This record gives sequence, structure tokens and C-alpha cells, in this order.
Amino acid sequence: MTATILLTPAVEERTPSSLPTRLVLAPADTAPALIDGAWWPRSRDLNAELPALIEVLDPLWGRITRVTVNPTFWPVIPRKVPVHGHVVHVGWFEAEQDPHKLLLLSYTVGRWDLLVIPPETEPATAARMMATATDPSRSLTATGLILEAERFRTAAEAAAAWDSLREAVWDSEGGHDARTPTGAVIGHVPTSAEGT
Repeated sequence: MTATILLTPAVEERTPSSLPTRLVLAPADTAPALIDGAWWPRSRDLNAELPALIEVLDPLWGRITRVTVNPTFWPVIPRKVPVHGHVVHVGWFEAEQDPHKLLLLSYTVGRWDLLVIPPETEPATAARMMATATDPSRSLTATGLILEAERFRTAAEAAAAWDSLREAVWDSEGGHDARTPTGAVIGHVPTSAEGT
């Protein structure tokens, strides 16, 4: 099952719960993987973010009853979060759970692992991470996906800096503006046959 993600910028007047959930799920017919999809929350506030996510997932995966996170990136972890008609219990595991992963449990269907994309991530990077997380050939952990995105971003910045430097050197050596000055005489350089 694939959910649609909307990468439109947030409108200031809206509350986080009224904005579309930024989520993408691996197709249901793909082989099991380490990550079942990616979620890009707008903040690090589980009380504000989890209800909208679970409201989208409940009809797809059955009623979500438990969620676990790693406390590394979540400043406050509530024990329970009310979600339309039921309560979701929230727990945490420090060493046992990848810090970039959200684990969801349903009584009826099972368990899912979502990559949590940091809220401050640039839209282009988040879209790339979402596509990678749901790629059928994927084999990276959540942290592996984050590190891969960071390497890609660093390489892109280095390439842009290198292009900028090459252009600056080109311009400093005459580059685009290199022309024969008006009235300049271009001399003839003799070849070895002419010089002997």
C-alpha cells in the first residue's frame, strides 16, 4: 500500500494536525525489508505528531496499539497518546532500537518499522530518502538511510563548491572575457622547419 506524500511548505496559520501527513509506505506486494516506509514529521513533539500518523495507518494496517521510539531525538516521550477513539501506548528503547526508526504494533496485523526523517530536513533530501526507504531493492537500516542521505548531501555540496572554484579560477585567468585586445599584433611563431 502506498500513501501519498505532500511536500508543500507549511502554511503558518495551520496547526500540525491539520496538515497532510508526510508518509510513504512500501508497496504491500514487496518482499519484507528492514524498513516498511518513511515518515517525515513536522516537529519532535510526539503528542502533536502521532495522532495524524496513526489516523492514516489504522485503516491500512489495523488499529495501531503501541509505538516505540529511541529517546535520542524525542525530547518528551508520553506514555499514552489519544488517537480518534482509542489510546496508543508509547514506549522507548535506547540501545535496542535504531534512533531514526519508529516501531508500530497492531493487535490484528503485526509490526512495522518506519524511517523517521528529521523534521528540519530539506524537502529535496526528504523526498530522496522517502524514495530510497521504499525502493524494493532496499537493504539499509534507518540509520544507514540517514547516513547515506548525509553522504549524498555532502558530496553534492562539495561538487557545487568545486564547480564554483573552477569558475572563479577560469574567470581570474581571463575566462569568458579573454579576448585579443583591440589593435594587438599577433606574431608568427616559427616552426622547427622554418627556424633552421
